[in-house]
Formats: sequence, C-alpha cells, structure tokens
Amino acid sequence: MDTKGRLVAGSHNRNEFVLINADEIARVTSVKELSGQICQICGDEIEISVDGEPFVACNECAFPVCRPCYEYERREGNQACPQCKTRYKRIKGCPRVEGDEEEDGADDLENEFDIANHDRRDPHHIAAAMLSARLNISRGSQPHVSGISTPAELDAASVASEIPLLTYGQEDVGISSDKHALIIPPFMSRGKRVHPMPIPDPSMTLPPRPMDPKKDLAVYGYGTVAWKERMEEWKKKQNEKLQVVKHEGINGDEFEDPDLPMMDEGRQPLSRKLPIPSSKINPYRLIILLRLAILGLFLHYRILHPVNDAYVLWLISVICEIWFAVSWILDQFPKWYPIERETYLDRLSLRYEKEGKPSELASVDIFVSTVDPMKEPPLITANTVLSILSVDYPVDKVACYVSDDGAAMLTFEALSETSEFARKWVPFCKKFTIEPRAPEWYFAQKVDYLRDKVDPTFIRERRAMKREYEEFKVRINGLVAMAQKVPEEGWTMQDGTPWPGNNVRDHPGMIQVFLGHDGVRDIEGNELPRLIYVSREKRPGFDHHKKAGAMNALVRVSAIISNAPFLLNVDCDHYINNSKALREAMCFMMDPISGKKICYVQFPQRFDGIDRHDRYSNRNVVFFDINMKGLDGIQGPIYVGTGCVFRRQALYGYDAPVKKKPPRKTCNCLPKWCCCCCCRSKKRNRKAKSNDKKKNNKEVSKQIHALENIEEGIEGIDNEKSSLMPQIKFEKKFGQSPVFIASTLMEDGGVPKGATTASLLKEAIHVISCGYEDKSDWGKEVGWIYGSVTEDILTGFKMHCHGWRSVYCIPKRPAFKGSAPINLSDRLHQVLRWALGSVEIFLSRHCPIWYGYGCGLKSLERFSYIASVVYPLTSIPLLIYCTLPAVCLLTGKFIVPEISNYASILFMSLFVVIAVTSILEMQWGGVGIHDWWRNEQFWVIGGVSSHLFALFQGLLKVLAGVNTNFMVTSKGGDDGEFSELYIFKWTSLLIPPMTLLLINIIGVIVGISDAISNGYDSWGPLFGRLFFAFWVIVHLYPFLKGLMGKQDRLPTIIVVWSILLASIFSLLWARVNPFISKGGIVLEVCGLNCD
Repeated sequence: MDTKGRLVAGSHNRNEFVLINADEIARVTSVKELSGQICQICGDEIEISVDGEPFVACNECAFPVCRPCYEYERREGNQACPQCKTRYKRIKGCPRVEGDEEEDGADDLENEFDIANHDRRDPHHIAAAMLSARLNISRGSQPHVSGISTPAELDAASVASEIPLLTYGQEDVGISSDKHALIIPPFMSRGKRVHPMPIPDPSMTLPPRPMDPKKDLAVYGYGTVAWKERMEEWKKKQNEKLQVVKHEGINGDEFEDPDLPMMDEGRQPLSRKLPIPSSKINPYRLIILLRLAILGLFLHYRILHPVNDAYVLWLISVICEIWFAVSWILDQFPKWYPIERETYLDRLSLRYEKEGKPSELASVDIFVSTVDPMKEPPLITANTVLSILSVDYPVDKVACYVSDDGAAMLTFEALSETSEFARKWVPFCKKFTIEPRAPEWYFAQKVDYLRDKVDPTFIRERRAMKREYEEFKVRINGLVAMAQKVPEEGWTMQDGTPWPGNNVRDHPGMIQVFLGHDGVRDIEGNELPRLIYVSREKRPGFDHHKKAGAMNALVRVSAIISNAPFLLNVDCDHYINNSKALREAMCFMMDPISGKKICYVQFPQRFDGIDRHDRYSNRNVVFFDINMKGLDGIQGPIYVGTGCVFRRQALYGYDAPVKKKPPRKTCNCLPKWCCCCCCRSKKRNRKAKSNDKKKNNKEVSKQIHALENIEEGIEGIDNEKSSLMPQIKFEKKFGQSPVFIASTLMEDGGVPKGATTASLLKEAIHVISCGYEDKSDWGKEVGWIYGSVTEDILTGFKMHCHGWRSVYCIPKRPAFKGSAPINLSDRLHQVLRWALGSVEIFLSRHCPIWYGYGCGLKSLERFSYIASVVYPLTSIPLLIYCTLPAVCLLTGKFIVPEISNYASILFMSLFVVIAVTSILEMQWGGVGIHDWWRNEQFWVIGGVSSHLFALFQGLLKVLAGVNTNFMVTSKGGDDGEFSELYIFKWTSLLIPPMTLLLINIIGVIVGISDAISNGYDSWGPLFGRLFFAFWVIVHLYPFLKGLMGKQDRLPTIIVVWSILLASIFSLLWARVNPFISKGGIVLEVCGLNCD
C-alpha cells in the first residue's frame, strides 16, 4: 500500500480523511472527493450500477443512501426513506421483505426469492460480492476491474472450471487430469446468469454432470479396472521421480512437476514431542498420589482432634488448611502430563523454501503495543521494532504494526527515526548473522571481539555501526527531553499541521506507513519489511477497552493492509532475542499433520536486567518451566500476553477443525438385540448432535470448506431469508466492513487484487474508528476478549473452549527477552494488576468454574484455568495463617493438641512428601532450588499484599461499580545496573506484610521471654510455635530486605539477627542477674585491707 510516506488520519463517523505532510492541494481530502456521492447514513461511497448510474434508493426524493444501508433499513428498520418518509420499494436485485407488493414487471426470481443461485449462501461468495461493491466504486462503468465477480454472475460452468469435475463416465481429452474427481452438488448446475460471463476455460467442451449418490461409482468410471490401472501408474511415476531426486538430484527443469513428492527429510514432521523420562515422571506421579493420601489422613486427624482451650484458633486453622489443600489439587494435577518439544528448522526450509523459487513460508503480522512514552521509553520500543525488522524471515512476509494508544507525537517521531536507522541496521544484522538483533542489548554484551580471529571487515563495520547507534540514541533522547514540556497550543508537525493527537482522549484515527512502500529500501538496495504506525480513534463517551481494544484495532487494520494468516504480539519492552523465533513457531503452525488445530504458540518470558539473586522472583521460572510444560501435555499452555504467535482464524472465533473418525468395525458375534440397541443409541446421539448444530448455527462459526455443509446448515430457513442470513451474521460478528469480512474468509491470508490505495486507506480508517465494534461480537467472541484487565487469560480460555489446542515452544536460545520491574513497589503493583484481572474473570460469566461445558475444553485444562482465577482468594486464608503464629506466641495457646506418635508420623510424612514433590518437580523441570525458593517467598509476599488488595478491588468494581485503573509498570532505567532495585516507593500494599513481619518478631521475643520466665518446662511447647513464626519471617525476608533499601556496608541479615539476638540476650540477662540475691549464703564486704 503506497501512501507516499504521509500520515493518514481520519474519522469514519465524522467523514474526515486527512493526508498530513502533503502539499497544500492534497492536504485535506474528503471522502466525497475520492468518489461520487456518499451515503448520508454511514458515510460510505454509493456504488455505481452496471449502467454507470449511482444507486438510487428512493425514487421520490433521491436521498443518497448506499445499497447496504437500503437493504438493512428494509430488513431491520422502518422500511422508509429517512428524508421524505416514503416507504422503500423493492429494487431489482434486492431480496423481498415482508410487506412488499406483488410486481408485474420483469421476473427477478433469482434475486427476489433466491431460487436459482444457491451459491449465494456461501459466505465466500457473499463477502466477495460485498468486497467488489466496496472496492470498485468510482471506477465508472468497469465494475469488475478487481477480478471479483458477484454471486449472480457465477454459474455452474464458472465454478466447475475451478474444481475437479466428473464427466460422462470417461475422461475428456480437453480437461486435464487434475480436473476430475469431485462431485458437483446438483444445485450448482441450475439457474440463469443475470450478467453473461465468458467461460474461463474454453477447452471444456462438455458440461459437468451431477453424480447420483444412489448409483454405483463404476457407472461414472470410478472403481473400474481402468481407473485402478491409472492410479497404479500414477503411483509408480511418483516413486520413480522420488528415487531420482534422492539419488541424482534435480537437474534444470527436468522434473518441474507440481505433484513431485518432497524428499524424505522434507516429508518428515517439523516438530516432535519429548516426553519426560519415565525414571523422573513415574516417581513424581507416585509421590503426588502418596501426598494426596497423607493429606487426607492429616485433615482427618485435624478435624477429629480439636483444641478445646483454643477452639476458635483451631477452627480457623482447619478451614485455612482445607482451602490450601483444594488450591494445591487445582494447581498440581494439571502437571500430570508434562512434555517438552523439539523443532526441526532444516526440515521447514526443505519443505517451504526451495532453491530458485519464492519462499512458501506463511506471512506474519507482528503487533507492538505501547501507551505512555514516559513510562515506556521510546528507546526500548525502538529496539523492539529494530529486532522485528531484522528477523530471519522473508522480508516480504513480515509486517510490523506499532499501536500508539496514547497518540503521542514522541512515539511517532521516535518511530520515524527508527525507520531511518533500520535502513542501516537491518543489512548489518543479516550480513553478519548477529544475535540478538536489538542494538542496545547487542552492544551491551561483554564480549571481546578482538580475542579470536575475527574478520577485519566485521570489526570495522561493527565499530561504525556502534557509532551510528550512539548518534541514534542521542536523537531519541533529544526527542524525549523536548517532549517533557508540551507547548500551550499543542504539538505541530514539520509542515505546520497540528498534531492530530494533541487531545489524547479526543482524536481521529491515524495510520502512517514508514517502511514497505515503494522506493524505501535499505542502504544496500534491498527490500525492507513493512513498518506501520497505528493510533486508533478515540472520542469521549466510548469505552476503548485499554490494551484489548488496541489489539483488536490492530487485528482489523492489519487484515485490510497485509492480512497475514499468523499474528505475533509482543509488548514494547520484549525484543526478539532469537532471530529464528518466527521459524520456530512455523514448525508447529505450518505442520501439515497437526498444525491446523493449533491456535497459538506461546514462548516463555525471559528477562534482562534482573539482579543475580532475583529478590522478587521476577523471572517466574517455576511457572514458565514447570506449570506451562505440564499444560502443554494436556491442551496447551495459557496465553500470557506477549511472545505469542496466533492463527488469525482462531482469533476470529471460529471452531477448531474436527478430525473425522473412521467408522467403527462391527462384530457379528454380538446378539441381534444388542446390535439393535447400539444402533438406536447411536442414531439418537447423531440426531441430538445434528439438532444442536442447527440450533447453535455452528456452520457460521466454523471454517467453511464444503458447499454441502452450507446447504445442510441452512435447511429449514425459508428462501426469502436464506440469502440474507450469512451477510447479517457476518456483519453482526465482524462489523460492517465488507473488505474486512472478505479478509476473514481468506484462510491463507492475502489482500484482494485490484484494490486501490484510496479504498484500502478509507477502510483502514473505518475499522479503527471508535464506534466500529458497536453491535458486533468484537471483545465477546472475536479477537481479544473484554471484561478483564488480564485479557490474555480470557482470550486463550475462549480459544480452548472452541476446541483449539496451543503449543509451548522453548528454543535453546530464548525467543524473546524483556525488562521486568525489579523495584518492590512496582513489582507488587504488577502482581496486583494480574490478580485483579483474575478476580474480574472469577466474578464474570466467563468464569471457568461454570463456563464452557460441553465444548472442546479438557478437564485438566479447566483445572488450570480455575486455579488461575481463584488464586487471589487464597490471600485471606494465607493472611490469617501467617497471623496465627504471633497470636499463639502472645497468648500461649496453640492450634494443635498434644502430639501423639500417630500425629508425629503424619506431620513428618507430610513435610517429607512436600519436599520430595518439590525436588522431583525441580528435577524434570530443570529449575534450580534458588529459583524455587524465591518463588515460594514471593508467593507469600504477594499473597498477603497484592492478592488481598486485588480481591477487595475486584469486589468493589463488580458489586459497587467502583472502577480502578492499573498503573503501567516502568519498563527501564538509565541510572546504572540494578539501580531501581534499591529505590523505595511507599504504597499501601506494603502495610499487610510489614504488619505481619512486626507482630511475628514481637511474638518470638515475647514467647522466648515467657519461656525464660516460666522455666525449662515451657520450652517444649514453645518450639512448635517458634517454628511456625520463623516460617513466616523467613518467607517475608525479601520484603524486609526491600524495606531496608541499599546497605553499602552492613548486610541486612546482620541487622535483623543483631536486633533479634540482642533482644533475646537482654531478656536472658534480665532473667539471670548475678547481682540479685537468690537465697543461701549472704555475701558481705570484707573489712580487711589486703593491700
């Protein structure tokens, strides 16, 4: 799409279309100037009929209304002209509605009742017709320049020329062999053409003949001896060609055959599962079952042995322990089938990248989302974009879309600088195959390039490129410094045009194609991937749905411009660390055997800039390396919001393709009455399933491949409405953009040929308008799902409910890396946002506890989703349980009665199996004990602070309507390595863990002092309480270290132990005072002077 390098801004609702950075003549161009008349209802262009005249809806006043609005008004509205209120009459070519009078004119039965053209029911044809009507406006009397014909123009001959045919029992010499073998439905051969159209294949001399399913196939030439001989001969030729390829290779064009089989290596699977070795997984499963049994015995003992003198404490502790057991079960059993995966990139290249031919790899649209450039530095966003543009993938199949949801001119200008620097950076990366391809992190690598023998050319160019990058950083930082002070009149662009996004909450949609249009190439003259800036329209009074709404806008605008079949979304701070990441994902998505059922490929999140000790468990290794591997063995990992490659069709809300099972073999040894019962039950099941399909209209939500399915799916609908149903459903599902609807039916992607730049730009502005999603399924069944600030979990959950499966890919070199908030306050706020999203899902209709039964979601996968939304509820029992040790130490009571031998065995066994389970998980997951311990510590810290606040905020939002805005976490810092780790920011989230820490330390001091005062008999019961309290203090230790801040000389642990030991020894000194008389011999001062 060529925009001449200009920013395109506009509003579909306000009929605005602005070209910025243009000359004075072309600066402001309205939609009316792009064509003829415009519709006064929707603002679209009014189509030109075959006679070259504009469409006229009302013959009384000629009020300008386009055909879609006219048909919609007749079908859904009051059926009258908005201006003169005259009832609309039926125009030839439009369907009849209730209330139309009988007509005496020429017959128009094909369009009036849809008798002949049954192919209109095919959504492919309907969308193609809508697309043709939209894109061919303003082309005078050439309505078919784009090459797309309306459904009325397609008859049996035109369709038959595109699909294999059955002839009169013998092969026709005028038809190639690949045109035989498919049944043409009877309804395809009926009807007249409204507009004559030449047959595309003039060599076809015989019309197609429909096959009667009651007749034997031999009548038509199939199943006969001659047919079998032809099949055997074809197989023999294929084997001979394969042998030549394997042993001699291909010389020239000798074997230019589209049916030529691939070499053995290219025909093998592109990936494989690597199950966890049985020596690791079998003991792990055995320990889980043993732990479950011991847990049951433990709870049984706790319930039957109350503590009479501390009944309330006992009851509360038992309730908390039962909840902990339930949450452990929900978290544990989804890890029952952990697997790993391995990809074969060489096989992918053999299959889809043949030498001397264009690459057959699928196109990928990459989405980068950003909001506030002050919290998400433009330099980090620029590095992410540069890593995308230099990815190891065909450049014509990569398009990068940057969503600026804050409409910041700083982001726009930074992206302009990035596109200019990319012309130098991309060829450098591909010439020397460097990793990573984000310049900030590439040049930050502590590698001595002069130690080994390195090509002098590389050293010279690397030094020059580093100087270029330093100058680029200076320009970006200069833009940031300039943006600190906003002018009173707002920002203006270089040509004097006011920046359209000066009002962040009220601005038109904006699109700028930086790279990918004609004439922009790198410094070596090579083509560059597309780079497109998008800022969706925002107006007061509209709910824009934050990040989820921005992602949905990117889905629509990318479908108009590039329409790749696969999408990758990354946060602005997650750069591509492995340039072959897209190829890794394509090994799953493009696998001919299992790829069709995969909705997305999720990569683990890895982070830079985290301190060596990972104080606040930012790496989250336990989740990414243990939990996600377990989910991959069931139905796939959950979507975590970034680093994920999607199948576009899955985002559109389609069901996963269903694999047909082969018919079961019958057994003659069973009694006759048993067979009858089985047959009847099977028939009943089939009938029930067919009724459900008709009831739910699933034929619209599925990918439509066979015309027979469409014919069956709309049975029972009268002819008058059947032609309207698909179009109505598509508009309600995807919105009223014919171009976008047409793109949704292109499973392999691609943009329709013959579309003009003006029409595509207008549609792109249309689909990012603020009111486009109204009365559609966007955010409900299509795209990113609304209703939670953690839209990622909800979106993945809906896909799994549609029967799709996902894949977890862990390359040897991490695919993506990002930055994490290492400051304690920022980390707690990040966890707060995640937990708040889970609470919102728990309180919504999409809660996995009651949503999605009877669909494609597996039971263990449902367990994992339930665990992901109920974990904030654990904050209340966890807070109470962490308070109990201090209460027990202060009151002298305990939650457990005197421990018997049986109870001692239970407690010891429970601790042992918990430890063994964790050790085995770390073993098969490849997680270190340090990462596991940090995860346990932050589970307690986050549980008693962020999760607790999220629970109350979620309840307030759902029950009282009090909305809470989450804080965008900081994405980077420039004040030195780990500088943010020691920054102390006060927040109310710090109060609960600080209180727990203080009361437990006080409880320890009071308990020890009490034991010292009461003698040695009280030390025995004290040990249980002290162990309980120390468990809480040790888990909260990273929190205490964060409060202490940076200690240059004295480590925090010394300070803590000094205070604790000083208190204990002070109490001991007070107890054992040598200067106080204890009875016995009284010592007196000697009166003798010994000197």
